[in-house]
Amino acid sequence: MSIGESTTTENGDQMTERTVGVDLPLHGDLVSLVPMESEHIHPLWEATAGGHESYRFTLVPTDLDGMTAYVDSALKERDAGSGLPFVLLNRDGRVMGSTRFRCIERWPATSVRPSVTVAEIGGTWLSVEAQRTGVNAEAKLLLLDYAFGPMDAYRVSLMTDYRNERSRRAIERIGATFDGVLRGHMPAFDGAVRDSAIYSILRSEWPELRTSLQQRIRKVNHAPNE
Repeated sequence: MSIGESTTTENGDQMTERTVGVDLPLHGDLVSLVPMESEHIHPLWEATAGGHESYRFTLVPTDLDGMTAYVDSALKERDAGSGLPFVLLNRDGRVMGSTRFRCIERWPATSVRPSVTVAEIGGTWLSVEAQRTGVNAEAKLLLLDYAFGPMDAYRVSLMTDYRNERSRRAIERIGATFDGVLRGHMPAFDGAVRDSAIYSILRSEWPELRTSLQQRIRKVNHAPNE
């Protein structure tokens, strides 16, 4: 199934004529988000060089076979309609990381509300050169614009290992609401049992948060090493 076609739940109910995949790729001043394809396996693997210490809480393959399996899994989620993975490109077109929508769900309309789309942003990692720049913030702006625009999402969630203070601070700077901690949630990528910090943004909140995020991105772009 190609992106943009209708998808069906496991019990056979038609969910939606999906807008996921429309108006892609996404372009910003510092970064472009391009739908992930198999051709990105080797460039993604090259982008991990020197950054493994910073990937302690994130699934980032350390070898080419692992990256192949990583991309294959992401593309299967895309084809099933539950995910939309991207690679991040710098101004020169060089791959510098990955991010994705996952857990995409569409709840059918009821007698008291229209259909509702929800999704999670996750699986984000950046090459060493892209860390502590404006790239992550601009990527989130592009993703959230897409979520609350073409995807018509009602809610976007962001989830991270509770121990990952750097990731939590980045999410909080966006203005996402802290919804709580899901204890003993899942196996952690370092072998521990992970508590997950859960955040969310609602469609009604995005216009104000978007203005604030844009202002921060402009400030960072004028001081890239801040």
